[in-house]
Amino acid sequence: MIEAVLAANRAYLLGWNDGPAEGDIYRSGLPHAPLNGVVRLTGQDPADAYPQAVDRLEGVPRVWWVGEDSDPGTAEALRSLGARQLTRMPVMVAEVAAAPVVPEPSGVVIEEARDITEFVTAYAKALGIPDEAVLRAAEREKTFGHTVLRLAARLPDGPIAGTAEAYLSDGLVTLYFVGTQPPFRRRGIGAALTQAVLRHAAVRGIPMAALTSTPVALPVYRRLGFTEVSQYELFTF
Repeated sequence: MIEAVLAANRAYLLGWNDGPAEGDIYRSGLPHAPLNGVVRLTGQDPADAYPQAVDRLEGVPRVWWVGEDSDPGTAEALRSLGARQLTRMPVMVAEVAAAPVVPEPSGVVIEEARDITEFVTAYAKALGIPDEAVLRAAEREKTFGHTVLRLAARLPDGPIAGTAEAYLSDGLVTLYFVGTQPPFRRRGIGAALTQAVLRHAAVRGIPMAALTSTPVALPVYRRLGFTEVSQYELFTF
């Protein structure tokens, strides 16, 4: 299972590359670190791979993902080459059919986003992506086509309060950009969006869901039936 989860994450991140993919390096060019980086290191001497990645990703914030799909010793090698660990991100999975039901916030409507630019504008505000990058991010989003489901949580007067993006691949749905606008946090909107993704997955016959969580979000995802199966170490370089 973990192999499929990590492969789905690689495929999604490489999809952000602005141009033909080159190995395991992706560069969207957007000023948001997770959208530029290296998804793994396999079969290559870190001393050779490191300067290649620095050169390819020069001028943009970037991250290096080190998980079970990277060669053993990758994290230690990156540290010795000057990379700095940012955080550890738990990799979590859930059985779609077994996910518990959580209460949903009143007055919030969750629907598929039709306007990609509006959707990106909302998650950019929630996740700290600069305004000037929104239009370029929206153009990259459009290249995913029907492999991506975008859900927006709206308030009665219309603005998007929260977002969730789901990448659909080979019997698996992986979640990204689960975020809530600062004024609307702590109302259960993020949990409701995640639950809505699981419902859409069930309708499509997708049995498993996966995500990478920040440490602070762990209790929310555990409440929704997700369990930790692995972790990533994220480095800046």
